[in-house]
Amino acid sequence: MEKECCPPWRGDGSPCGQLSGRGSCQDVLLSSAPRGPQFPFTGVDDRESWPSVFYNRTCQCSGNFMGFNCGNCKFGFGGPNCTERRLLVRRNIFDLSISEKDKFLAYLTLAKHTVSTDYVIPTGTYGQMNNGTTPMFNDVNIYDLFVWMHYYVSRDTLLGGSEIW
Repeated sequence: MEKECCPPWRGDGSPCGQLSGRGSCQDVLLSSAPRGPQFPFTGVDDRESWPSVFYNRTCQCSGNFMGFNCGNCKFGFGGPNCTERRLLVRRNIFDLSISEKDKFLAYLTLAKHTVSTDYVIPTGTYGQMNNGTTPMFNDVNIYDLFVWMHYYVSRDTLLGGSEIW
């Protein structure tokens, strides 16, 4: 079974934007460091060896490029070649003007109604997907994608089969 995730970058059509020097498709290298006490149930949590649970080759981005296909800039950088430094400041919502709050809420509403063109989310556990051979994924809106990402990285470990505790 092929487990490669090296999608083309829209800018040049090559996997990981390789023709433009953005990145290349490479084998996933996992850390050999011992797992700490945060993984007391070794072998039942798909985050232990992410992303090798689903992929053995992925895009490895160069320089200031990032993303699943090296099509984005690392945080703090912008421009066509991701070379322009950008100062990012997270402001307190209570310090925003009325028009800034309205704009923020309008973007949240837009995110709730815009389906991601690049990402999907799993709808079953790795075991339910027969160790990855039966994919179970759904489209997701941008807002729910961020919610799911936060849940996924901070959830408790999977204990015994498909139950989440």
